[in-house]
Amino acid sequence: MIHPTAIIDASARISDSISIGPYAVIGPEVTIDDNTKIGSHVVIKGPAHIGKKNRIFQFSSIGEDPQDKKFKNDKNSVLVIGDNNIIREYCTINRGTDHGGGKTILGNDNWIMAYVHIAHDCLIGNRNTFANNTTLAGHVIVDDNVIFGGFTGIHQFCHIGSHSFTAISSVVVKDVPPFLMISGNTASPNGLNREGLKRHGYSSDTINLLKKAYKIVYREGLTTHDALEKLKPLAESSDELRKFSDFISNSSRGIVR
Repeated sequence: MIHPTAIIDASARISDSISIGPYAVIGPEVTIDDNTKIGSHVVIKGPAHIGKKNRIFQFSSIGEDPQDKKFKNDKNSVLVIGDNNIIREYCTINRGTDHGGGKTILGNDNWIMAYVHIAHDCLIGNRNTFANNTTLAGHVIVDDNVIFGGFTGIHQFCHIGSHSFTAISSVVVKDVPPFLMISGNTASPNGLNREGLKRHGYSSDTINLLKKAYKIVYREGLTTHDALEKLKPLAESSDELRKFSDFISNSSRGIVR
């Protein structure tokens, strides 16, 4: 059902099965797939592709121009949103920029609470939770199954690894390896996200191996290079440890310490 007060550009491609609330504005070059619900007063600006079974609550701004002084109506600026995402009130998600790859991407099954901001060129995976007022600067990468505590702020170009957890009001200026809990301004590690790992079915053996890896990196006073060398034998025995080690090795910003 489309409310008669909604304004929809003639070039927008809208599935017959979607719902659009009062006073919503759908601009040109917007595609919205089946069974998505758009709340009242939502503004969606293209180019943007929104997948199936999403719910976007009232007063959100989706696909607006990037907040980047270098942006000059970039030709390749686009927003791509997957399926089954919940985007609550007053969220802002901006399109990408030419110099940043052109795309802001939000994957599937993400829960985005009120007042969250996702800036240009962010690449967001699947099944992540963004508590109220979480803010991502440009070019941030978020893997899968991450939980952001309310009022978390992420510096541009940071990479947040899978199954990590940020406490309320964390300020993150470095990469966060997978499986970690972090907190503070600026954020520092507070151990392994054991409860999160248990909820996602990780075995006790795997969790114990990750605890050993955590101690090597964060408790033995080693340099990052020496810690990675010590991790090598453990990484050969576990896909999760290999993921943990590879993330640290590939970090260009450095990791939270």
